[in-house]
Amino acid sequence: MTHASTVAAEAPAPLDRVPAARSPFRPAAAGRLIGVDLARGLAILGMFAAHVGPDPSVGGPLGWVMELARGRSSALFALLAGFSLVLLTGRSEPRTGRAGRQAVGRVLIRAGVLIVLGYLLTDLGTSIDVILSYYGLAFLFVLPLYRLRARTLALIAAGTALVLPQILYVLRVAADNGGWSDTVIAHDPLARLTDSDGFLELLITGDYPVLTWVTFLIAGMAVARLDLRRPAVRAKVAVCGAALAVLGYGGSWLALHLATGARAAISAATDGAPTASAWWSDALSQAYGDQVVDTPSWLLVAAPHSQTTFSIFGNTGIALLALAACLAVVERSARVRWAATPLIAVGSISLTAYVGHIVAIRVLGVDDLPDSADLPVLLAFSAAAMVLALAWTRIFRRGPLEVLMHAVTTPARLIS
Repeated sequence: MTHASTVAAEAPAPLDRVPAARSPFRPAAAGRLIGVDLARGLAILGMFAAHVGPDPSVGGPLGWVMELARGRSSALFALLAGFSLVLLTGRSEPRTGRAGRQAVGRVLIRAGVLIVLGYLLTDLGTSIDVILSYYGLAFLFVLPLYRLRARTLALIAAGTALVLPQILYVLRVAADNGGWSDTVIAHDPLARLTDSDGFLELLITGDYPVLTWVTFLIAGMAVARLDLRRPAVRAKVAVCGAALAVLGYGGSWLALHLATGARAAISAATDGAPTASAWWSDALSQAYGDQVVDTPSWLLVAAPHSQTTFSIFGNTGIALLALAACLAVVERSARVRWAATPLIAVGSISLTAYVGHIVAIRVLGVDDLPDSADLPVLLAFSAAAMVLALAWTRIFRRGPLEVLMHAVTTPARLIS
């Protein structure tokens, strides 16, 4: 997706690249951070697991892995989207003047393409909640921040995580209980064009509401401003990630146990949906779907799709830990780096991989297969993605859709 385009403005440190002598595949383009591509590859496979993999209720190690993928892989993707926005607009030094205006133009075009592509994929009628349109709109919201420093971006991310989920909750309850939302939709041209709830859905009522998901993008922008070639910096990112994960999931667990009647109120508001693991598991969100949970106690849960402060802190923490681990792995171990080449290849063409798996779900009728086929389908999708990505990147540096996206944004060069 737009955030899959990772061509940076500056030359990389040698440790951030796959050495040509150690890999049988085409070397990475200059400026490409291989650790980021590895993290993107993990996010893609995590989305595969959430979309076609077994249900976490299978239990055991497999169930735990499937649970980990739900909601957290899309959060990692969103964080890396913010990372890529900074790469596109100048990482070490934000582009200014004509170069800055052209970079902004490219991002605006990409955002528009993502919104359109997201709705086209939704029209395929699969069971997937397509995230691209939300990402496209989120890009527009965070773009004005692209010149800010890492510390400022981190403070803004923290502020949005603390404030926006509460605002979103109030707006969702109001939209569910009042008639004003119908009026907004009726006057929304996007809603008429797409036969959806339009901007209201993208901003507030959808599965990935921009109002809360912008936090992940802003956090990714902050990380992109750091000198990730330095081990001490990567260690700080990991420590920050661990602290946020503990604060999010641990804070939710503590709050749900200390707040008298909180779990009972949530269970009552969700028609008896399970609440025992609401501090970590997505089972509660999955059981109740996208309906509004009309009790303030909902703000205490950290289920990945709950859109609460606790969930944003926890998911951001996991995303930062994953990114720090990927960056460290590609530097410290040439063997692991080589072994991870297939996953890195998937991450380097993530827009193609994401769109391709949704099209494959539709064409192959995966939604109609029995539950017993979930694990074989997941393994087949993962293997196919890595094999095809390897074959493609051995010859080309950009994926098919990444090439088209690059071509579509070429007119931005005419901006003076």
